[in-house]
Amino acid sequence: MTDECQLSIVVPTYNESTRLEELVAGVASTLDARRIAGEIVVVDDNSPDGTGQLAERLAERFPVRVVHREGKLGLGSAVIAGFGRARGDVLGVMDADLSHPPSALPGLFAALQALEVDMVIGSRYIPGGGVRDWPWSRRAMSRLACLLARPVVPVRDATSGLFLVRRAAVEGARISATGFKICLELLSRARVSSVAEVPFVFTDRTAGESKMSSREAVGYLVQLRDLYARRFLSGRAPRLRYRRVTREELARWTSTRES
Repeated sequence: MTDECQLSIVVPTYNESTRLEELVAGVASTLDARRIAGEIVVVDDNSPDGTGQLAERLAERFPVRVVHREGKLGLGSAVIAGFGRARGDVLGVMDADLSHPPSALPGLFAALQALEVDMVIGSRYIPGGGVRDWPWSRRAMSRLACLLARPVVPVRDATSGLFLVRRAAVEGARISATGFKICLELLSRARVSSVAEVPFVFTDRTAGESKMSSREAVGYLVQLRDLYARRFLSGRAPRLRYRRVTREELARWTSTRES
């Protein structure tokens, strides 16, 4: 690893050995091609399928740091643990199963710089974004989850697992133990004053098991309850400068960076 690190991508894992190498190679090559000095921080919750050991082997070939945890302690705390080990001034989060394409990262990074915002979210639900290979029931549930979050934060895809945020905006932030959706949690509890949504297409996993469960759905409702109480009982209205990004703008910003 070089001393410079502009971007740290945190990847929480639990039983992701089938796709992790492909993801790490894809992220590393994408950042290298765009001349972004970056690293990948794998936070493994003691996966029984050997994901943590695989990550250690990948660290011998790629700019990877590995955080081993005692057990399955939750996505939100995994992200915060990854932030604690990351070196970059910009911190990112993405899934390990390639549902978030590595090719989306340069556009998010370019938007963060061009707009000078605190946070950029990869959004499925603004023009240019979308979802592939989901049944209608899963689409409906996801849309409803995002709609329920709108009174708390003014974004269209608050449940997205793909985002970049400036370290200064989240340093010292305390998230709730019930915070299943870390993007929503950080928007609500960290020092994020400006946010932009960038379109991307989410593709459902083709290997491994989905992490979606009734437990996660209940956890999300508990999280919303807490954030609603914080918002309406305290009278703290969200004061976020908000911006949607078009694909045309992304193309312009990324081509400018290449030149």
